[in-house]
Amino acid sequence: MDNWNDLKLVLAIARADTLGGGAAALGINHSTAFRRLNALEEKLGVRLFERLPGGVYRPTAEGERVAATAERVETEADALGREVGGRDQRLTGALRVTSSETLAYSLLTTELARFRQAHPGIVVELVVDNRILSLSRREADIALRVTRPREPDLFGRKLADIGWTIYGAAAQFNAGTVPEASPFIGWGPEVSGIAAADWITERFAPQNIVYRASSLINQFTAAKAGLGLALLPCYLGDTDRALRRIVPEPIEGLTRELWIVTHADLRKTARVRAFFEIVGDGLVAKSSFLRGNGVA
Repeated sequence: MDNWNDLKLVLAIARADTLGGGAAALGINHSTAFRRLNALEEKLGVRLFERLPGGVYRPTAEGERVAATAERVETEADALGREVGGRDQRLTGALRVTSSETLAYSLLTTELARFRQAHPGIVVELVVDNRILSLSRREADIALRVTRPREPDLFGRKLADIGWTIYGAAAQFNAGTVPEASPFIGWGPEVSGIAAADWITERFAPQNIVYRASSLINQFTAAKAGLGLALLPCYLGDTDRALRRIVPEPIEGLTRELWIVTHADLRKTARVRAFFEIVGDGLVAKSSFLRGNGVA
């Protein structure tokens, strides 16, 4: 196999378990991925994937071997890229940043404008994604996360605590104790592992969940429209006068930490250091607001 793109295709399909998912990860269309995979299997004379019902692609023994090799090559290439990139002292070029949708919607854009003003030669590519993207695989150069980094090859800085509480439409709900029978906006059934979703499930009966959405921005909008109460981060709920806090103080046990994170190999890169200083310091200055203690 003399074509790195073939290796990347096999690895992407193996990770996604579907041809469409692999194609999307590579930024190509389904038919192109289908054609390339068939050509590769014909060239090698082996089946790399079993085609199962529901569009599932399961690697054969040969496919697993090719995917494992591709992963090793990817790891080495990423490490080389970080090593070379980590020595880059230019304040020009692209910087790929990932953030949750709520942070991007409310506070981050103002800080990015300040960063752009200070360093007009740097183009920020913002990936709004609630998943934790891999900094080791260079899916992003910098991540703003609500979890402390655990991986030993990452470097991070805590910026603030994030408070959460219950909000409702100001014209419809009064501040005070939330009755168990209150109409509530919840998360979709596909969401798991999110503290806010678990908190709602533990305290409100299913019949009181009158609306569900997997997007916090949509929950925020639905609460403003009066569909029900919503559990929101204070930095989002406090930005709109159409909402009021139904529970006045941030709820104990739901506070999360906001971190700015990069790979250790990139921490001394000029673009990364500049972003940490300007955007990181800007968010630190708003830490009281992020905790839910005041106006930004």
